[in-house]
Amino acid sequence: MQTKYAIHIFWSGEDEGFIAICEEFPGLSAFGESREDALREAQIALDAIIETYRASGLELPEPHQLLVAA
Repeated sequence: MQTKYAIHIFWSGEDEGFIAICEEFPGLSAFGESREDALREAQIALDAIIETYRASGLELPEPHQLLVAA
């Protein structure tokens, strides 16, 4: 599913792997042994939460916008 939400990926020494989150959906996170694995798992979770929101009639959060100074 194509979305306009950013997924942030970072290393977690505690988990010894990469964690991916989407800030617009608190609690959504995914784990991967590589950045690619974390991104793939996060996209699956993001698609599922969007479908859940839609099925429940909940309004989706607006995607964050990156503000670039000129």
